[in-house]
Amino acid sequence: MKCKILLVLLGLMLSYVAEAQVTSDTIQIRSLIIVRNKDTRNRNTFKMYNDTAYMRNKLKKNLHTRFFVFDIGFNNYIDRSQYGSAMVAARYPYNNYGLQGSIATTNDQTYYKYDYTGVGLNTFAPRAGSEPLTPSEFKLITGKSINVNVWLMMQRLNLRKHKLNLIYALGLEMNNYRYARNISYKPGYPTQIVRDTIDFSKNKLYTGYLSVPLMLNYNSNPARPSRAFEASFGVMGGYLVKARTKQVSEEYGKVKQNDEFNLNKWRLALTSEIGYGPVKLYGNFSLTPLHDYGLEQYPFSIGFRFNGF
Repeated sequence: MKCKILLVLLGLMLSYVAEAQVTSDTIQIRSLIIVRNKDTRNRNTFKMYNDTAYMRNKLKKNLHTRFFVFDIGFNNYIDRSQYGSAMVAARYPYNNYGLQGSIATTNDQTYYKYDYTGVGLNTFAPRAGSEPLTPSEFKLITGKSINVNVWLMMQRLNLRKHKLNLIYALGLEMNNYRYARNISYKPGYPTQIVRDTIDFSKNKLYTGYLSVPLMLNYNSNPARPSRAFEASFGVMGGYLVKARTKQVSEEYGKVKQNDEFNLNKWRLALTSEIGYGPVKLYGNFSLTPLHDYGLEQYPFSIGFRFNGF
């Protein structure tokens, strides 16, 4: 993950350097002009200016394109799983069968339910009635649950005087969920999450989505981006292209598993961006649960956006 972040930062630096125009005492990066002078003690001084003519020329075009826009932030989720119902279903399986569609044993047969009820949660994360499932088992280490998005192409289409725009993009969302507890995904039919006896020094779930956001954008000062307030809001659709778990322990070393892990293949989310000048923040909130059944967790991510509009 550290290597990916370094590559993102390197790509960001290269994208800015590629657009820089350099003379003996002046550097121009887009609309920013940096001029080098000498003071009375013959020491170098630097002053920065905004090239408004540069921006006025850009505003003659209605469609603008950026390549390799990067997001770096943190993941977490809102958990609405039915833990109370799951505890009741685990303690009284016979009574729950037929009423809530739980895991139940009838005539020596085991039945499963694939939904977000408490008994559906028992299908995905079965626990004994004496040791019920709790939300703390899925607690994340927020500082290590990193979100990195790489938007290969982002475009802004002028709708009205460059103050009202439409922004859309195509890229890859990469989410890391770093678990604080010793739980393990067990692929199969059905896939299950179990409590593990191994003490993991690293325990994470990775999901990668090919995503397309569509946002309505407001820009208060198109001619002077360094002094402009911007806000964007819209929706984003994504398709799961990669999922894996990574666990590190003294007993087994580094272990990786690739599977779908009962994850929703399709993802619909709200997406937004807010900023002033070059500083931009983004936020995404999923409208679909992370998993296809059982756990009803709605992921969200917040962070900084680089090389955007």
